[in-house]
Amino acid sequence: MSNAPAHGGPEAPAGCPAHSEPVELGGPRFQEDDRAGLYRELRRVHGPIAPVELPGGVPAWLVLGYRELHRITEDPALFSRDSALWNQWDGIPEDWPLLPMVGKQESILYTVGERHARRARLLGEALDAVDPFELRSHAERFADQLIDRFCGRGEADLVEEYAKVLPALVLARLYGFEDTAGFELVPSVNALVDGDAGALEGRDRVHGAVARLLSARRASPGADVSSRMVGHPLSDEFSEAEVLEDMMVNIVAGHQPTADWMGNSLRLMLTDERFAASLAGGRHSVGEAMNEVLWEDTPTQNIAGRWATRDTSLAERRIRRGDLLILSFAAANGDPQVRPDQHAFTGGNNAYFSFGHGDHRCPYPAQDIAEGIARTGIEVLLDRLPDVDLAVGAEELQWRSSPWLRGLGSLPVQFTPTTAVGGTP
Repeated sequence: MSNAPAHGGPEAPAGCPAHSEPVELGGPRFQEDDRAGLYRELRRVHGPIAPVELPGGVPAWLVLGYRELHRITEDPALFSRDSALWNQWDGIPEDWPLLPMVGKQESILYTVGERHARRARLLGEALDAVDPFELRSHAERFADQLIDRFCGRGEADLVEEYAKVLPALVLARLYGFEDTAGFELVPSVNALVDGDAGALEGRDRVHGAVARLLSARRASPGADVSSRMVGHPLSDEFSEAEVLEDMMVNIVAGHQPTADWMGNSLRLMLTDERFAASLAGGRHSVGEAMNEVLWEDTPTQNIAGRWATRDTSLAERRIRRGDLLILSFAAANGDPQVRPDQHAFTGGNNAYFSFGHGDHRCPYPAQDIAEGIARTGIEVLLDRLPDVDLAVGAEELQWRSSPWLRGLGSLPVQFTPTTAVGGTP
């Protein structure tokens, strides 16, 4: 179909970008390994903002440009996080698959204005009090426990057995769960993130566990994030449901991007000679590899989104009131206007969009926690298994097909079998 009326695009002669068919977000093109190539093509055809379709033919805009994304995230008055503004609600069925992502929710993700600022302050101060030494201690301990499970085999899947488990364990402990409860939560958190047949059941289990934890911490506070949230001076301004939703958001949203950050960094270090030194025990390359991943294979690829509060224009596109804009962090990171040499090593440059920008960016303490977990997990693994190597060819590694997140389905490796630190061979 023509995207001009559906997307409010400008009138233009046939063959002009405004008359190009919108690409299906999540369709076959988004399931290819060369996601960066797709973004380059969309930018070449459409410019910094491209028309896309969500499941069911629902129209939206995909923001590809670094400057355009910067403008949107710095202007919440014009580009709001309030999904109630969406001009497509009348045509959205109750079973639409993306409702959990863009639906009207009580979480901090969809709160705006002063209420969002105060809610973000509550959450940020609760996270900021996490002791970095305690964080590393928990990450090292859980990393050793997980490696003990496979170190004697000489082979493992570092995604399924390590990266998809470690962040959830550490976050659960920091939030106040006992170790046993944390291990029990991991399958539910992953089911919820994966969106498979067990997603709803997984959400119910996590929801129930968090509700019980908050109730317990109100009665008996501890030195953890949940206690600081319910005991914060601002907590009385928000309902129990809102505090619970914010806990859910930070456990789930904190786990999966961190897991993919670990997995993507390990893949880079195992396949790119620039980071081979880290496999011999060097530490400088670990941080560089993690930084490179945030530019090249950022775990958070596309975010839904922002909604225009009035008719406006952006990059010569006519944006109508209530239009949905999908923020493509991955495309913005590869924008040739800010990175003319796509093959240049990024080094310590941290101007990426991987954690967002503006009022709704990932809180700085949460970024530090994610980095602490991922970096510790990689360093402990390299200490324990110094000769770890891919068990398959690099070309055989497969990315998950999600247009929203970037992560491997598996990362099979081999290494010299070693003894568990707990004494079990």
